[in-house]
Formats: sequence, structure tokens, C-alpha cells
Amino acid sequence: MVSLTIDFITSLDGYGAAEGWPGYWGMEGPEYLAWIERAAEQEHVALMGATTYRLMSALAAEIPDDPGVAALTALPKVAFSSTLETPLSWRNTELVDGDAVEAVRDMKRRDSRPLRTIGSLSLCRSLLNAGVVDRLRVVIFPVITGATGSDPIFAGYPDLALDLVDSRTFDGRLQLLEYVPTVLEGPSAAGD
Repeated sequence: MVSLTIDFITSLDGYGAAEGWPGYWGMEGPEYLAWIERAAEQEHVALMGATTYRLMSALAAEIPDDPGVAALTALPKVAFSSTLETPLSWRNTELVDGDAVEAVRDMKRRDSRPLRTIGSLSLCRSLLNAGVVDRLRVVIFPVITGATGSDPIFAGYPDLALDLVDSRTFDGRLQLLEYVPTVLEGPSAAGD
């Protein structure tokens, strides 16, 4: 069975974006950008919801020659949505309008390539709740955006126990943490 990794970028206080701030909070560096490009080139299936699909397909149309975007365009992608319609404009993207959790369970059984998400907070929340996520990978940017932050990454997520399996620092300031998540029945389950 293939693995499913959820990938997030976040401010230290847990926001995925912030009003008025540039992408990556303006703190991306060469090590991190090279890692993203290498990760996009590794064979996998990229999973996303409709909002992320709309953002990323527009970016791919805007800057198709960017190496990271071009690598992502070349990958097989699955968009889960009841609002998108075929044909999808972003090359190599399949639309699934049914139950995302069941579709991912089926993909984990039949596909030979690892699965990874792009953004898609509610899709990731559903997959975590269903217990089908094998890895939760978070890159923390050293900024607090309490006044301007939007897209709280973990709002509405289940309680999780996280076992750290990898970590890395990029450009002397960005911290990657990779965990094996376990959905908890409640706070008392954390100490069991």
C-alpha cells in the first residue's frame, strides 16, 4: 500500500497565509526552493481540493516555465470537487467528484506512486479524520501573523498524537518537521 503525506507551510502561530504578506511570507531561501523543486520532481500523485486547484492551475498558466511549476504540471494530479467541471485545464489532472476519503483509500490500494497533498485544508482534515494519512509534514516559517493571518491550518482538525520521524532546517531559519500522525479519541488518549 502506498503512503499519503500531507504537506503544509505555516507561520509559527499556525496560519497558511497572511493579508498583505508575499508568498512564503517573503522568507523563502535557496535551500528551501531547491528542496521544493526536487520534491515536485519526485514521482508522486498530487492531491488537492477545488480552491487549491483553481489557485495552482492559474499559477501554472501564468508562469508555466518556472521549474517548480513545470515539474508540478508534469505530475499526475487529482482534484476532489463537486464544483469543478471537466475538462480541467491543468494538464495531467483528474477530477473526482465523489467521496474523497473512499477515493484516496482506493488509490492507496491500487496506485504504485506515493500520494501527497497540496494545500487543501478541508481535504486534509477529512483525510486525517479518516485515519488514512501516513505522514504529516510541516514547514514552519519564523513569523507570527496574529493580526493579519488567514487560513488557520489546524482549525477544526481532530486531536492528534505526532511522532517525529524527520526534521531539517532550511536557510538557517525555516524548520521542516515530519510526523506520523495518530488520531486520538480525546485528550486522555494522548498519555495512553
